[in-house]
Amino acid sequence: MLDLMRKKKESIVIKVVFVVIVLSFIGTIFLVWGKGSDGMGGGKGGYAAKVDGTKISLEEYQNSYQRIRNVYQQIYGQSIPADMEKALGLKKVALDNLIDNVLVMKAAKTMDIKVSKDDVATAIAAMPAFQKDGAFSFDLYQQLLRSSRMTAKDFEEGQKIELTIKKARQAIKDKAAVSDDDALAQFRKENDRIELEYVGYAPSDVAAGVKLTDTDLNDYLQKNQDAFKTPEKAAISYIVLDPSSLVAGQTVSEDEIQTYYQKNIDKWQGADGILPLKDVREKVRADALRQKAAKQAFERAADTLYKNIKGGDLAPIAAQLGLKVQDAPLFSAAAPAPALAGESAVIKKALELKQGELGGPVETARGIYIIKVRERKAAAVPPLAEVRSAVEQKVKDIKAADLAKQKAEEAVRQFTAKAALKTQSTGSFGYSAKGDVPVIGNSVALMEAAFKLSMAAPAAATPFKIGNRWYAVRLKSRTETPKAEFDTVKEELKKKMLPKKQDEALEAWLKDLRSKATIEINPALAAEK
Repeated sequence: MLDLMRKKKESIVIKVVFVVIVLSFIGTIFLVWGKGSDGMGGGKGGYAAKVDGTKISLEEYQNSYQRIRNVYQQIYGQSIPADMEKALGLKKVALDNLIDNVLVMKAAKTMDIKVSKDDVATAIAAMPAFQKDGAFSFDLYQQLLRSSRMTAKDFEEGQKIELTIKKARQAIKDKAAVSDDDALAQFRKENDRIELEYVGYAPSDVAAGVKLTDTDLNDYLQKNQDAFKTPEKAAISYIVLDPSSLVAGQTVSEDEIQTYYQKNIDKWQGADGILPLKDVREKVRADALRQKAAKQAFERAADTLYKNIKGGDLAPIAAQLGLKVQDAPLFSAAAPAPALAGESAVIKKALELKQGELGGPVETARGIYIIKVRERKAAAVPPLAEVRSAVEQKVKDIKAADLAKQKAEEAVRQFTAKAALKTQSTGSFGYSAKGDVPVIGNSVALMEAAFKLSMAAPAAATPFKIGNRWYAVRLKSRTETPKAEFDTVKEELKKKMLPKKQDEALEAWLKDLRSKATIEINPALAAEK
């Protein structure tokens, strides 16, 4: 979705979306900021969160969440699937934004952030929603506020809060600076070439060293019972009444033929539309007969079962219906008896009944079933002896993976101590934002760590997992670009790095505000997120 947003950011779609956002903001800003303590809105009907005693109402939270969701829906072009919404964390984003705004407003007071009436007027006049022919329209401004049932005072109060938050955030950003050392480090990363030496361990490399005990196996089996539990099973006896055997004894009247034709009119579609009854009469009659026979067969089976169900014996039911009792051996839902393949309704019913119980009738394409459960086996965890090989393989895989990581951690310690190890080399390579490390594989974390290494401190502090293999790495060589080249691009590089540095400074500031605040989130919302 983020790729879609980037691709469409210059398109008319995005322009329309932002108009929607502005209009939505106008209609809800007073609800968002409200009239609670410090202008941050207590609201009614419970709370979403409390921040140092300031209440964020459920109404504020719902408005915030709905606006964010609407934006994504406008961009995505359809309703957001539940799994995508969960992955994006829209509910958490909505609440976190409100909490951050409360904290920033409180911090703005101590920072002596001021917003004048002129600041508010300038900001409102610049809003596209209030402009006509490229200029601010006071009439349009009043019209939109009236349609949103807001007063100019309320809206301007909300704008003052919004501008205060923006000023406080910007004040923190303005303090951020890119040092010469920061710029040099980035220059080195972008222009130097390095070579790594490494050792790697996969579970398969160390599996021979894994030792298993019965305690290990039993512990794993007890903690993972569902993975080894045998499914519930049933063995049944059954009879099948074929409705077609009753067709010969059935008749249908003209009214029944007409009714069946009308109720199933779509079945008689021809090249030029619905075929008239006179052209399909025999087919309609045959289908109506089959339907009537099926209904009679079901009623007959149900009546016979009802009269004999207390006895629990299938034999007299079969005799009265003139049918032969058939048997199916023990089966599960995932592995039905061959004779019942595809008969999901029968299988489902069989696994619902108790041992010795009669059930039905169950109608399928093959006929009308009446069944009796001869034997039931509940789902159960088998003893270790029966599943030993499967449990051993699972435990061995886990222990081998742990051992591979331990081997890599030991290699890191040896690299740090500058011990000699038999290693492999990546060859010389430059920085890749995608994290493509030659020979080893793709890892952004490893790439970033590798270009921070120096010959004075060549060993990475931790191993890196790529695929199923753990790697310990050490800088083998670094080819540095002449510093003279850095001096010519230093200032331009600082400008390029500044936005990220500012964002990091703002994020760190917000994190610090949160760490010092007392934040209570409504338990229901905390569970929902």
